[in-house]
Amino acid sequence: MITEAFKSNSLALLHWQVKNAAVYGATGLAAWVLIEPMGQHFMEIPVTPISIMGAAIGIFASFRANQAYDRWWEGRKLWGRLINSSRHFCDQARHYVGPKDADLAERLTLRHVLYVHTLRCLLRNQDPFLDPDFVRSAKDLDPPQGSTNLTHALLDAQLAELTALSDQGRPDGHRLESLDRTLMDLLNIQGGCERIKGTPLPRGYGFILEALIRLFSVLLPFSLVHDLHWVAIPLNVLVCLSFALISEAGRVLEDPFSLFYNGLPLHNLSIKIERNLRERLGLPLPPPVLADGKGVLM
Repeated sequence: MITEAFKSNSLALLHWQVKNAAVYGATGLAAWVLIEPMGQHFMEIPVTPISIMGAAIGIFASFRANQAYDRWWEGRKLWGRLINSSRHFCDQARHYVGPKDADLAERLTLRHVLYVHTLRCLLRNQDPFLDPDFVRSAKDLDPPQGSTNLTHALLDAQLAELTALSDQGRPDGHRLESLDRTLMDLLNIQGGCERIKGTPLPRGYGFILEALIRLFSVLLPFSLVHDLHWVAIPLNVLVCLSFALISEAGRVLEDPFSLFYNGLPLHNLSIKIERNLRERLGLPLPPPVLADGKGVLM
């Protein structure tokens, strides 16, 4: 079972990086042909400077991957905060607004569900008005169209209703202040997500790393052929492909809100929030999000 999974994953990785693997194999083959069949031994390179270059590339690739993972993990922490703040806002709306305004408390909670689905769509560059969960949640709430920031508009509508009710003395000033802090926390979470989404890692990191790996793939076999002969060809592919995969891991983690399989499961998290909040209101629950056939949960 493990052997079959390993073979499947290895083939998937090779298919993903087939162009790079072909380039590294070609550079290794060229070095072997020049040094052994053609006898151009003057082209051999000492191992020491190539080893130093490889160590530098490894550090650079790991740095990029670590920075990208930090972005991915920060995005997950922000959505963890969103889950907790959503639950808290629901409890505040139900208990602070009071039983006399139960309809308003329900509307505030359902508008928040709409806010969560909207944020998910905008972070994934999707049109929320074409999203089934958004359309279902928007029923009777009439979200504004054409807004430059629909999520901000929804939070503004929340605060406007709460302020109007507070002018009538319910909730009182202290409770309104607590609700305001929760809305501010939601806005900070949204801003953190937008910062990650709108500020990619500088392109120089990826460009320089890719160029260095290509150069390394040209030089490395000239230092290996003397001792390893034709084995330098597959070894060149293996070593350079390792660097390329570390670089690719950083690239795919750079945007945690993408629809690539390494992206955060925002749909699952959004439905989790909706199910939690609708349960508190005693409303029917949407079905949970299940992983696809490959175990990917979006």
